[in-house]
Amino acid sequence: MRIAPAGLVALAVAFALTGCIGGVTPTPTPTSSSAPSASPAPPPTPEIHLDGSATSNKAYFDLVNQQLIAAGGALDGRSFIDNLVAVGYPKSEMEVTSDRTAINGPADNISFSIKINGGCLIGQYGNIGYDSTTGAILETGHCLIGATRTIDW
Repeated sequence: MRIAPAGLVALAVAFALTGCIGGVTPTPTPTSSSAPSASPAPPPTPEIHLDGSATSNKAYFDLVNQQLIAAGGALDGRSFIDNLVAVGYPKSEMEVTSDRTAINGPADNISFSIKINGGCLIGQYGNIGYDSTTGAILETGHCLIGATRTIDW
């Protein structure tokens, strides 16, 4: 069997095109291989900063007050003051409202504060739960407004 020269050319073209149609091999694309990321580091444990501002002490103030609340027991003004003294805050810079009403019933809420480096840490606990804030020392030289209890123990 004889193939005409034109047939050979057609056959050669057919073989050449066969490699182009359907037999395309994709070129691998490199992917970024990142190592598994470590879990985020836990936030640092709050610490007392007696040389810091009220703001820089707020997280620690909240932590120790919330731990006291979680422990239960007597949650009166003295308990909050004693707890704050036990962790290192100076009692001489603290104020607390009465934990008794004018007719000697339990107060709905107790407020307590610490003057620290020109600012105030202020906490409140009672029927509202626990809350805190920071603020400026008042013109009176105190952190709390109104009558406060003498801290004489």
